[in-house]
Amino acid sequence: MPVNTKFRSNAPELMDDFQMEGEILRDALDKIASINQLLGGNKVTLDGVKTLIWGKPKDEIIRITDIGCGNGDMLRTLADYAKANNLNFILKGIDANKFTIEHAESLSKDYGNISYQCSDIFDDLAGDESCDIFLCTLTLHHFKDEEIIRLLENFQALAKLGIVINDLERSALAYRLFKALCFAFGLNDMSREDGLVSILRGFKRADLLAYSERLKLKHSSIKWKWAFRYQWIIKTV
Repeated sequence: MPVNTKFRSNAPELMDDFQMEGEILRDALDKIASINQLLGGNKVTLDGVKTLIWGKPKDEIIRITDIGCGNGDMLRTLADYAKANNLNFILKGIDANKFTIEHAESLSKDYGNISYQCSDIFDDLAGDESCDIFLCTLTLHHFKDEEIIRLLENFQALAKLGIVINDLERSALAYRLFKALCFAFGLNDMSREDGLVSILRGFKRADLLAYSERLKLKHSSIKWKWAFRYQWIIKTV
């Protein structure tokens, strides 16, 4: 049966239930992180951060907030990079699911520069949450178009350097290849179904360009990256 990717899907994902907890969710979070690592997704976000901090003194404090941080894998990747390169990163993860935050905290207990906060970003992202860089890695597709505009308007006002978005391309080929990936990784039913919905809630370049126009962005770049994702870097300086 043909897969229609003309428009973004509004179908819900099971993971959007912020009250969800337990081993199935833990397994899903860890498998998502593993797949993201394997397919080079962490590098897409890390390269975006490198772009935004280029030219900054190594000893300057860089505050980075990861929205929808999942199990914290991206933050640990950044912490490891900072340590290896003598950089001073202060890292924070925000997620609306308490169980997810507690899992991320348990995996990050050896990282003194990572903290976590359980909150709904639409309710609790206030002016005192300003930082240098906001990250959205596989998070933006969870929101509807108007929510995305509202969210990015907030980030624009609060980010001193910029925003790095790393999210899925809405593609029929990606949809079919993910089905094969599910088998190879032995993904549970929730991960499989949510992953397919995520792809249909993903983006085409035209979507991101339309958001850019509405936000009146002056300095941004949109690049397609393997595997079937976009890196969108928004500079706010």
